[in-house]
Amino acid sequence: MGALAKFRQKVAAAQGAERSNGNGSVGPSHQANRPPAAAVPRRPAIPPGELDRRREEASRRFAEAHWDLGGLAYEMAVRDHFRLDVLQRQAAQVQELDAELAQLERLRMLEEEGAAGTCPNCSTPYGRGAGFCSKCGTQLVETVMSP
Repeated sequence: MGALAKFRQKVAAAQGAERSNGNGSVGPSHQANRPPAAAVPRRPAIPPGELDRRREEASRRFAEAHWDLGGLAYEMAVRDHFRLDVLQRQAAQVQELDAELAQLERLRMLEEEGAAGTCPNCSTPYGRGAGFCSKCGTQLVETVMSP
């Protein structure tokens, strides 16, 4: 079945699900008498000191990776044999760690202003009011229907 046929089938099914709400208006039957949705955070705030611990660990890993990159470049220069694939791989790791460290620094500043939490998918910390994870895009606020 082609994409257009699947799309038409979905549209027909959606139109079949609509029915009269009793007041003359037509709309989806599952939305007839629902109250407005409320946002509920998925995760509690990061425990005190956790952000500083993560920052220190990321800083240590960044310094080590940066040191390794310099050591690789030096050894290759001494031997007059450069392997760009190895240097690029190490440089990419340094860039990732630098981005992680920068994010943790931003979140530390956010923590001073308000509570922070962690992504349920990748455990990346986020600031108060974030709707989606900045790393993986996971929705951080769950929409639930009020009783």
